[in-house]
Amino acid sequence: MGSSCILSILLLTSFINLGFSADYTSLVYKGCADQKFQDPTGDYSRSLENLLDTLTSRSSSTKFYKATSGQGQSAITGLFQCRGDLSSNDCNNCVKRTPDVSRRLCGNAIAVRVQLGGCYLRYEASGFRQVSATELLFKICGSTQASGSGFQDRLDAALGEIGKGVGSSGNGFYTGGYQSVYVLGQCEGDLASGDCADCVKAASQRAKSECPASISAQIYLQQCYVSYTYYPNGVPPRSLSSSGSGGTGPNTQKTVAIVLGGTVGVGLVIAVLSVVRSALNKKGRPKYTGDY
Repeated sequence: MGSSCILSILLLTSFINLGFSADYTSLVYKGCADQKFQDPTGDYSRSLENLLDTLTSRSSSTKFYKATSGQGQSAITGLFQCRGDLSSNDCNNCVKRTPDVSRRLCGNAIAVRVQLGGCYLRYEASGFRQVSATELLFKICGSTQASGSGFQDRLDAALGEIGKGVGSSGNGFYTGGYQSVYVLGQCEGDLASGDCADCVKAASQRAKSECPASISAQIYLQQCYVSYTYYPNGVPPRSLSSSGSGGTGPNTQKTVAIVLGGTVGVGLVIAVLSVVRSALNKKGRPKYTGDY
């Protein structure tokens, strides 16, 4: 009985830990070019492997990095970017997942983009056609619709803060809110400040036109993205925010669920341990001494 209880504790603890790590490494979307590379000499494969190794190693010390590997027709340019509120360790963990995802989902496509919850990776072969910075790549519109008056005014004001915030932050990242509408915006790391502001403004406009009346949305353009969440029934406590910038971020609702789930899990662990201790006390002297 003791062994089975201990096994249950280990499985439960593993489940709790997975709950904390699953969000920022989960797949949001992928984009794979139709064209496949021809690689009779293996030069392209070597260039790609070198590029991915470089990007993943750099992700432990920076949140944005761009590089080129190979020469001539086998040259490949790529980059990664992590969300501005991720820690260095979380950024590295996120980026390390992207090469495997890109290989599994896109194979030998000559251009790839993989967007996870907390980071993205993209690369393309030399000469591949570039798209506009404000090209719409992907959107997620919340299924719940806002009711009552005043939502659009609140949303307009909150989205307007992103354009101001990405410029004043100095790093192209902003999270904040206005009257229960919480927003997040980020630009690709080498985008100039003015171009960044223009990009997130374009994304904000797309959010309103693509997701009218939705209380949440995510809009991904080629070189920036924005998201918003409206809490019509009240704002979760600031202390439970997942944002590392001091504001209450748009993932707060998920954070509340994770924190509550972790609390329940800890309670279950304590309950199981109490059962184990009770069973051992009934048998007499426990096999292992010391506090649990």
